[in-house]
Amino acid sequence: MLTLRSWLATRSRGAGSRFRAGCCAVVALGVLAGSFQPALAQTADGTPAAAATKATDDQVAEMISGGVRFLESQQAPDGSFNSRAGLGPTALATLALIRCGRTPKDPVVAKGLEYITRFVQDDGGIHPPRSRLSNYETCVAVLCLQAANQDGKYDKIIEGANRYLRTGIWDEGEGKQKSDPAYGGAGYGGQSRPDLSNTSFLIDALKASGAKEDDEALQKALVFVSRCQNLESEHNTTPFAGKINDGGFYYTPVVGEQGEDRQSPDGGLRSYGAMTYSGLKSMIYAGVDKDDPRVKAAVGWISKYYDLDSNPGMGDAGLYYYYHTFAKALNALGADKLTAADGKNHDWRRDLVEALAKRQQKNGSWVNTNPRWLENDATLVTSFALLALSYCR
Repeated sequence: MLTLRSWLATRSRGAGSRFRAGCCAVVALGVLAGSFQPALAQTADGTPAAAATKATDDQVAEMISGGVRFLESQQAPDGSFNSRAGLGPTALATLALIRCGRTPKDPVVAKGLEYITRFVQDDGGIHPPRSRLSNYETCVAVLCLQAANQDGKYDKIIEGANRYLRTGIWDEGEGKQKSDPAYGGAGYGGQSRPDLSNTSFLIDALKASGAKEDDEALQKALVFVSRCQNLESEHNTTPFAGKINDGGFYYTPVVGEQGEDRQSPDGGLRSYGAMTYSGLKSMIYAGVDKDDPRVKAAVGWISKYYDLDSNPGMGDAGLYYYYHTFAKALNALGADKLTAADGKNHDWRRDLVEALAKRQQKNGSWVNTNPRWLENDATLVTSFALLALSYCR
């Protein structure tokens, strides 16, 4: 078994290296000391690894097939998916279909892409006119169009959207200096206050558009991301940083009153799963080194609260958004296996497949009984589930 200490000793010669796609990095916090494990000849239950992998692959393929069929049945004649909720569900559903093997020429995908491109605005944004979700919708549209951009068809649209998204960052253009808690963040759109969820989507979109780790916009966004972490340091001197100080991430430091599920009695902001994985992924994309205390603290938190039965800290609220960020972050981190606080060696892909398998409906869909954040909508939730599964193959 490759332990945390031996791994760090082996890697210390390259302490200045950055995270890259496919890297095998692990850090953990103090006694939490989660670690990555090399591939084993057998799984934890004794099943030969090759047989277990084939069984998991077959299961994933079957689950994806059911989910794709469900999404196909939900597309409106105009190419949209649940357009009542804006452009986001259409972009996410179309992206999910592409990541699960459908090509841009597939009739359902082609109709979805055509619907999305109808909403390209003169300023480069991709959203319905007067949308209150313009930043979020542009971000997910960029992710979708970039995934479909095999022949450069959408280069011009993506370039315009890239410029638009950069204007949505709270910075000097809005009269915000680096000392302001809002600096570097992005909200749903317009002048809405920034939060980690939307900032994470913006970072995803910029990266998909080709932004490098040292990109000015990514580095500004990293300032905000760091201020969403429960870790008192030179990167977070907000009043919230030291109250909980567990290394996890919260929704936003730009707050008024928040609910009990997000705020502690002493005014601290509670960490929870979806935001912690979003924060970790965002730091990786912005080039934060594996030895940085922010990364160590974040991996320590996910080791301690490793869970696929709930969105840690939020119960079943936002469960499928959590599954998606969980998979995308661990894939970006290069983690195949984790030793969690329970001492067990976890193959996160296998655990995620099992969690989603028992929740899939007979019609191939997924849906959350908790309606918070629209997760009672089967189209949206099925898109999140398929996107999560796309990292498990």
